[in-house]
Amino acid sequence: MSGIALVTGANKGIGLEVVRQLAKRGWRVFLSGRSLASVRRAASPLGPSVTAVPLDITSHISIEAAVSSASHAVSHLDVLINNAGILDHDEGSIVDLPAGRLRRMLETNTIGALLVTQAFLPLLRKSQSGRIINVSSGAGQLSDMGTWAPAYSISKTALNGVTGQFAAALAGSNIAVNSVCPGWVKTDMGGHEAPRSVEEGADSIVWLATEAPQSMTGLFIRDRKPIPW
Repeated sequence: MSGIALVTGANKGIGLEVVRQLAKRGWRVFLSGRSLASVRRAASPLGPSVTAVPLDITSHISIEAAVSSASHAVSHLDVLINNAGILDHDEGSIVDLPAGRLRRMLETNTIGALLVTQAFLPLLRKSQSGRIINVSSGAGQLSDMGTWAPAYSISKTALNGVTGQFAAALAGSNIAVNSVCPGWVKTDMGGHEAPRSVEEGADSIVWLATEAPQSMTGLFIRDRKPIPW
């Protein structure tokens, strides 16, 4: 299977690895990120099937421009991968969490993914088997909630809520919607002590995009298997 995908926050880390793996499978991929220079630099060595698209998911104007760019280039979109996210020095406890930090996390990690999904939904509806994949985190699991990075964790719990809402709203359609936890990965965000490589972190995301049953929707996935919310 090959298709057309757009990946947010894809100029480095897990997002870039997802683009690389999809391109190797013959997919056409829109590699997006906030900086035009950074996405061009990231896309350059990946071949002609990868197109750099500047996209700041916190900006309505930027989102609209990205949708317009994609719409002029392709007739539909098969997969949207909401990978962009921030951690933003989220130390301390919920007891003294600054409201401004939580707002920043929610704006990118939750609301940004929501707005991008809404904007690209018309293109996804034109696919014979559309898929929306939200890159979440085990830190957002309500079933095993800890105290680490409270603003980040809350934003990922909320992102899982976005996944559930879209899965329910699109039930019976041609679009599957899932969250995925890539695990603790060696990236700028995950740090050098993380046990997983970017290849391992990208695995379940690429699987959801390409091989998972289309009937699989409304789930939280880690290592290709559902996990508790």
